[in-house]
Amino acid sequence: MKKDIHPTWYPDAKVIVDGEVVMTVGSTVPEIRVEIWSGTHPFYTGTQRLVDTEGQVDRFMRRLQRREEIRKQIEEMKEKSSPLALSIEEMSLGTRAEKALKEAGVTTVGDVMSLMEQGEDAILALPGVGQKTLIDIKRFLRNEGLIE
Repeated sequence: MKKDIHPTWYPDAKVIVDGEVVMTVGSTVPEIRVEIWSGTHPFYTGTQRLVDTEGQVDRFMRRLQRREEIRKQIEEMKEKSSPLALSIEEMSLGTRAEKALKEAGVTTVGDVMSLMEQGEDAILALPGVGQKTLIDIKRFLRNEGLIE
């Protein structure tokens, strides 16, 4: 065996946790500083202890918050892409019918649907809206899958 190539061996090296010597072991360094040891590890103690190494909890919370923001954005996009949110211009009813609906306060497909729930007579009662407009409205609503 070659001489002077091996590190110095310390048979009574101190293991230090939070400034307190918890045990002695053999090592190549005189002191070993650790954050967790068997006396504080949840597996051995049976208790839970939150260990936040380099902000892991903060990173997790940021990821969780970002996931929630993305979920809200997706929901908003679904609401905007919903056929009920479309304006009546998207229905291609013609300028006269669109003007009549706007004067009656009907601006979206959802508003038209609420009138349809009251019955066809509620739509036909609007001045400037006739049978052809009603047929066009029903055709659009069927194509969008809003009525059968």
